[in-house]
Amino acid sequence: MMLYRKFGKTNEMVSTLGFGCMRLPLLDGKTFSKIDETKSTQLLHYAIDHGVNYIDTAYPYHGSGMGRGGESEPFVGRALQNGYREKVKLATKLPSWLIQSRADMDKYLNEQLQRLQTDHIDFYLIHALDRTNWPKVRNAGLEDFVQHALQDGRIRLIGFSFHDKLELFKEIVDAYDWSFCQVQYNYLDETFQAGTEGLQYAAQKGLGITIMEPLRGGRLAHPPKEVELRFQQADLHRTPEEWALRWILNHPEVSTILSGMNEMEQVTENISIAGSAEANVFSEKELAVISEAKNIFASKIKVNCTACEYCMPCPNEVNIPSCFSAYNDYHIFGRKDLYSWVRPNQRASNCIECWECESKCPQNISIIEELKNVAALFE
Repeated sequence: MMLYRKFGKTNEMVSTLGFGCMRLPLLDGKTFSKIDETKSTQLLHYAIDHGVNYIDTAYPYHGSGMGRGGESEPFVGRALQNGYREKVKLATKLPSWLIQSRADMDKYLNEQLQRLQTDHIDFYLIHALDRTNWPKVRNAGLEDFVQHALQDGRIRLIGFSFHDKLELFKEIVDAYDWSFCQVQYNYLDETFQAGTEGLQYAAQKGLGITIMEPLRGGRLAHPPKEVELRFQQADLHRTPEEWALRWILNHPEVSTILSGMNEMEQVTENISIAGSAEANVFSEKELAVISEAKNIFASKIKVNCTACEYCMPCPNEVNIPSCFSAYNDYHIFGRKDLYSWVRPNQRASNCIECWECESKCPQNISIIEELKNVAALFE
């Protein structure tokens, strides 16, 4: 039986597990814009039939780029026909990076309503707020847009998703009477972006909190062998995925966790976990297991970069923290594909050895030498 939690200061009750529609099954297994609609519909309907009532999508999901609408929203609109729309709370997001004017906000919202085949969005988020997108949408008339969209019923609750530093997160929380927010959070990301402090700050302000990347894109479900062995040695028999999800749901501030499920086995397992995971129930032994797992992860980190960005901006545009993040993730999880997220002009090989960054690094990292290691590995 699915558990539900009160959504912050609102009267809404949401399932502790939400269905994230960013990574749906693909028709050919590789083309991101080609959704296997039959399989995806089966998974989504099963989840809803078994109590999941929070469905999350966004304008660019399953598309060919961030500048145009992807296939996720139209798929969700079709899948929620025949009575399923009435069973769920539907969440989607305004593409903040595409907003140039107040009129753009109405344009995209109205387009999304058509794509989703609905007359309202239950939970509407301003997507991916950071130091660039936040001032842009705010100055373009965000408050007026939200007021009118709430009044005319096109949206029911307003929130935002976030990708930046804690200080900015608090600023955004305080800037408007939001109903909820969406942040990245898992047992490895307690100090990343909003982190635990941001989680608690938002909860104190009465915001409902939706968690993205609870498994770090699935990587925590397949941790290093040493971490998996530590979980196996625990008194409680749990998969790495169950340890990760239960740890998040142990936090009473969390309303729901989003999981991108593309196999029926994942759906049934996550429903089972979320259906019995309550807050404030972890014992000292359980917390110790997670702490030991974190220490194993930490021992595999090659560059002790905290992403404080004191080294930035680089005179030649190298994104030093992102390069080191991908480098560390490779040594932890064995994946090289994460470096593809670093833009070509910001990659390690663009370093001109000006030494400006090293004088600013509070961790005393040999940045120049480590960037050479990053370039040697990835480029």
